[in-house]
Amino acid sequence: MTGISPEYSTLPQIVQRAAQQFGDKIAIQEQATQISYAQLKALGDQAGKAFIAAGVVKGDRVAIWAPNVSEWVIAGVGLHTVGAVLVPLNTRMKGSEAADIINRSGSKLLLTLPEFQAGPGAVIKYLELLADQEMPALERTILLRGEADNTVSWQQFTNSGQAVSDEKLAERAAAVTPDDTMDMLFTSGTTGKPKGVLCNHGQNIQAFDVWSDTVGLNSDDNYLVINPFFHSFGYKAGWLAAIIKGAKILPVLTFDLDAVLKQIEEDKVSMLPGPPTIYQSILAHPDRAQYDLSSLRLAVTGAASVPVELIKKMRSELEFETVVTAYGLTESCGVVTICRADDDPETIATTSGCAIPGVEVKCVDDADGNEVERGEPGEIWVRGYNVMQGYFENPEATAETITADGWMKTGDIGVMDERGYIRITDRIKDMYISGGFNVYPAEIENALTGMDGVVQVAVIGVADERMGEVGKVYIVKSADADLTSESVISWCKSNMANYKVPRQVEFIEAMPLNASGKILKTTLREWSAT
Repeated sequence: MTGISPEYSTLPQIVQRAAQQFGDKIAIQEQATQISYAQLKALGDQAGKAFIAAGVVKGDRVAIWAPNVSEWVIAGVGLHTVGAVLVPLNTRMKGSEAADIINRSGSKLLLTLPEFQAGPGAVIKYLELLADQEMPALERTILLRGEADNTVSWQQFTNSGQAVSDEKLAERAAAVTPDDTMDMLFTSGTTGKPKGVLCNHGQNIQAFDVWSDTVGLNSDDNYLVINPFFHSFGYKAGWLAAIIKGAKILPVLTFDLDAVLKQIEEDKVSMLPGPPTIYQSILAHPDRAQYDLSSLRLAVTGAASVPVELIKKMRSELEFETVVTAYGLTESCGVVTICRADDDPETIATTSGCAIPGVEVKCVDDADGNEVERGEPGEIWVRGYNVMQGYFENPEATAETITADGWMKTGDIGVMDERGYIRITDRIKDMYISGGFNVYPAEIENALTGMDGVVQVAVIGVADERMGEVGKVYIVKSADADLTSESVISWCKSNMANYKVPRQVEFIEAMPLNASGKILKTTLREWSAT
């Protein structure tokens, strides 16, 4: 494993290095558009000059509310080059939610699209969603594509920087330090109001240089970035990692399974990370055999529950050369632990790996941080260079999350083995108590994926007069499955302890997912309560 040289510890330095090292090699390919690494540097510089002309100074926040398009990356490179802080917005937000983050982050500029065809009959009209919102600090709205009243087109914006000298841009880029805040990603808000997570240039670059080396990403890879750019998986483990290593970035605008399978074949996609739902969907596709997927080489996945059976099928049926599971959260730059490519299959299938180099991880049983015995469940705490700078303008929440001696409380429950490898058991908030026993839904979900006919599964705790809480399981079944509630419960009784057996089963057409592919258990709880 080789680390990146210390002189490349800010985004402008990384982009300069990539332009010198990879030159005419394709950095971004989007349909008929191809942008080389040299061109990406030039376009990023052009955008950087435009940000300077717009009055953006070091530390100013710039929001991007858009799907995966090449201009997103160019804008990101440009604003990072001049020391601005990137504030990505979830593409599924409502207007009030987006305005709330724009206001709380104090974003000076917003980069977006007039509208976006998110799927059949689903058009997201960003400008209309914001039309009735008060955003007093927002000075200008810039459209990455298209035109509209009271906005600036991307062409107009980039042209506005022509009067800014190369020397001025170089001065601004040189002033960016590894300790400067690079981005402010907001938490998903599934447990309360979203909080702005601050991470700096140095820690992001170090974390994803290590991540890339660990998974084996290199300049020969064609990287299909399905994960949204607003999420650390699509941004940091996506285009940032690709630029660090010189891989080709293939942004996916909207997730259409047939289109993805076709692109894997046509563009010889080798790198395909994503949440478990993506691989489950590919494996369940009835026409999968019609596509040539032999170029697939690297897969990285991770969640509270990564089914053992899924990992095995990814190796045996999709024939990935490397499949690793990883674990991270927004507050850790997106990565905490990861498996190694040479780990044995059972380790990769059943754990999320061990701590990345330079990072400490432990499982604790109380607020004082006392470590539990190996093999016993406890809350995962993390300490190291990947721990966020803090929550933006929220010192109370920062102090609640990061201890005085630097340990960050993740809110996740895990079990660490003697080697230091972590098995993520669940979220603390997802655990329920049934008849006095702690029940971890992820454990039940992992088991149920081994049942024939189950495509996706999610378990929540629901109130029960006698037991306190019992499990309710939601299942998406395959088209040819003849599963019933009775057969599922019977199977569970044969395969797990009685207190873990769900008492209720509901079959649904599709799981409610957030934009990064995670199952929304808050929505399932709402469904169950009605």
